[in-house]
Amino acid sequence: MLNAVWIEDPDPATVERIRALLLAARDADGRPELPPGTTLPPELTGGSHLLADVAGELAGYAHLDTEGDSFGRQVAELIVHPRRRRNGYGTALVKALVDRTGAVAGEDRLRVWAHGDHPGAARLAERVGFTRARELLVMHAGVEGERWPEPSPREGVTIRTFRPGLDEDAVIAVNARAFDWHPEQGSLTAEELRATEREDWFDPAGFFLAENAKGEVVGFHWTKVHEPNPERFGGKPVGEVYVVGVDPAMQGGGLGKALTLAGLRHLADRGLEQIILYVEGDNAPAVSVYSGLGFTRYEVDVQYAS
Repeated sequence: MLNAVWIEDPDPATVERIRALLLAARDADGRPELPPGTTLPPELTGGSHLLADVAGELAGYAHLDTEGDSFGRQVAELIVHPRRRRNGYGTALVKALVDRTGAVAGEDRLRVWAHGDHPGAARLAERVGFTRARELLVMHAGVEGERWPEPSPREGVTIRTFRPGLDEDAVIAVNARAFDWHPEQGSLTAEELRATEREDWFDPAGFFLAENAKGEVVGFHWTKVHEPNPERFGGKPVGEVYVVGVDPAMQGGGLGKALTLAGLRHLADRGLEQIILYVEGDNAPAVSVYSGLGFTRYEVDVQYAS
């Protein structure tokens, strides 16, 4: 019998139980990525946690981001232990999420992620009446010699690296204008950026800013390096084109490509053999630019909507 309970602030023992389930899922699916130590991934912190036990074992887990995305939709992550799948537990977790959020048919109030577009998730979504609402593509490129040329921004624009403690507000201002349409990225705050600077992976040398002739920040490319994941990318470290943002007033002149090249060359110089990026599946111009730089579709994450 499934015993499900909501909690708001898991204690260390509960976090360890959740991590054990996440590790089992990662061994089976290659996802999710887990930080070292005894913490949960950033996307699973805060909010509400649903723990579903069967015979004393954590059979399923869901996290609900109660703050929601930039459009007020609550967003959930849902994982069933690989040994417990195909027993109806996923359906029970979705129903608990619907009850928790008050989601009703026809109202886009709740979104649930399916990382890797798992066929089991598609079957579950169809069973509970959710529809495919968003595709987030993962694109991949191998690093082969001098693959990417020097960036050549338009006249009057220079590219430099980020200065912690000085550039946060300027970056956030550009980010807000560049991503006013984006469910997550558009709501980034200066406080959240400063908190990220304290993460072990943060490297200002891999954070590139574009300035115009007036010294104003008009774009940026933030790169990231992931630790090896034994189930993905051959178990080797991988670089990421984390965020590329260009002020709308500067779009159409090749600045995004120049910033992307600056970051790609930096990641290649670090000796990384592979680079990934995430891009909205319906963002045809961006997909075209990345394809032209040698990136190909690797996998896809899907959001299902109520």
